[in-house]
Amino acid sequence: MKNPVRLGVLLSGSGRTLQNLIDRIEDGSLPARIAVVVSSHPGVKGLDRARGRKIPAVTVDYKSFPDAKAFSSAVTQELEKHPIDLVIMAGFIRRYLFPSKYEGRVLNIHPALLPDFGGKGYYGHHVHEAVLKSGARESGCTVHLADLHYDKGPILLQKRVPVLPGDTPDTLAERVFQAECEAYPEAIRRMAEVEVR
Repeated sequence: MKNPVRLGVLLSGSGRTLQNLIDRIEDGSLPARIAVVVSSHPGVKGLDRARGRKIPAVTVDYKSFPDAKAFSSAVTQELEKHPIDLVIMAGFIRRYLFPSKYEGRVLNIHPALLPDFGGKGYYGHHVHEAVLKSGARESGCTVHLADLHYDKGPILLQKRVPVLPGDTPDTLAERVFQAECEAYPEAIRRMAEVEVR
């Protein structure tokens, strides 16, 4: 691959997934460049992480828009200010109705093995609580192409982790996050081989 894949990262919170991508880019294991970070919430740590690395970072506050369509249009306008190859949803908990030109280029990571424990309302600790309540013996993460439905796009890859006796939502979340730290860069590398020629 001649050029690093250019990423537009969408987030809503602390930016742990963003930090993982930054670390992988800096250690040379992810041939990518983050062109812009867009947050749906003002004042979150994810914005600080981006700005600390001199990555352009902006807020499109979902509370300022009447509906998902208007919000999504504003997010797209911010992304379009930068040349990007892939849109990476990194803990982005708002619905993004992306334009057709981004179809097949928007990735999401979900902290469970889709199609189980996915869809509206299944995010963050809600997912891990549901996994534990179900009695499942394993969980994991799923990287998939986003579409206009929650957690329904084609699956790119999954990483599995065991559910251990005595697990809490916090302990399971941490184990799943470690799997995410491997899965997302791997999926981006795979997509980059297709996107960047």
